[in-house]
Amino acid sequence: MNNERWLLPEGIEELLPPQAQQLENLRRVLLDLFNRWGYELVIPPLVEYLDSLLIGNSNDLDIQTFKLTDQLNGRLMGVRADITPQVARIDAHRMSNRNGPVRLCYQGTVLHTRGDGLGGSRSFTQIGAELFGHTGVDGDAEMVCLMLETLDIAGVNQVNVDLGHVGIFHALSKEAGLNIEQETILFDALQRKAMPEVESLLADLNINENTRKSIADLAGMNGGIAILSVARKRFSNNKEILSALDEIAHVAERLGEQRPELQLHFDLAELRGFRYHTGIVFAAYQQGQGRAIAQGGRYDDIGKVFGRARPATGFSADVRALVALGSQKESQNTLQSGGVFAPASDDAVLVNKIRELREAGERVVCELKGQEGGASEAGCDKALDFSDGQWIVKNLN
Repeated sequence: MNNERWLLPEGIEELLPPQAQQLENLRRVLLDLFNRWGYELVIPPLVEYLDSLLIGNSNDLDIQTFKLTDQLNGRLMGVRADITPQVARIDAHRMSNRNGPVRLCYQGTVLHTRGDGLGGSRSFTQIGAELFGHTGVDGDAEMVCLMLETLDIAGVNQVNVDLGHVGIFHALSKEAGLNIEQETILFDALQRKAMPEVESLLADLNINENTRKSIADLAGMNGGIAILSVARKRFSNNKEILSALDEIAHVAERLGEQRPELQLHFDLAELRGFRYHTGIVFAAYQQGQGRAIAQGGRYDDIGKVFGRARPATGFSADVRALVALGSQKESQNTLQSGGVFAPASDDAVLVNKIRELREAGERVVCELKGQEGGASEAGCDKALDFSDGQWIVKNLN
């Protein structure tokens, strides 16, 4: 019988050297970056009770969450599919003594029940940062800038940023009197830019002609900064939409000041996580990649279910994807090439020399008595050699 115990579940991967080391090195560098920006590290648990993980109205998150029963009390638990709700719980419940802005960052594995495409992964190494307790465009601009610096450090080049605002669609949905089911179906069609489907759905709804045309027009409102002026004229009678457009413009202005080289694209029908987010949404794309490589947005009052409603904005990315897309895998803070091979010996002087080298940051691999293979198999380009009464490091080239 064929023994296939080595097989992993579909969409579940493992990392081997050197990719695992590259991921770990990038993770450390990014957490150090977040720390320099004032973001404090938290480590939420892998599993929680389901009602804590599925805050908000995100049906997508519910579908993507593995569920299991706690054998101690029978309550339903979930394996996290997103770390952001957990960080919101920490801010609301565990850090309730802080009334000012709270900056938190995190990194950990998330698991999805389904991949994001044919053969897509279901396991991700999510990293991100969240800012709680401050409303306004300054926080949103800080998040976009931190996201961009994250991509810079990862060596992800040729990045464009999409800006949008879910409040625009929410305002039109409210104007049309759509229920949750109608809103969800229309949202899906708008996200796919499937105009014939959008028009067919709108034709079946009992809404006035102007509102119907406004929703249809929304799908085509994307492009450069000029699209904001077009939208202002088109939605001049809707105060909620005008306010949302002002927020987008203010964030764009801040980004222009801090990142004048940044390529900004505006998509007013960008509705990623529209049941989760409440305001500005943004995503970074690399040329040639159809999917966002980092994304985020504002999600005010998410902590309300935990007893503390707070303004909030944040972003996240998959470290594995950043390693794969980055062009600087072998630059600073990546794998050290080679190392020092130490011969098998009980010599106390050699033991001390090995300790000194390791404390100085050298990679030292000790030979084991009777082993097969030597320095090259251990990935070493140097070796310790006893010469003139002392142990010295010699190159093997």
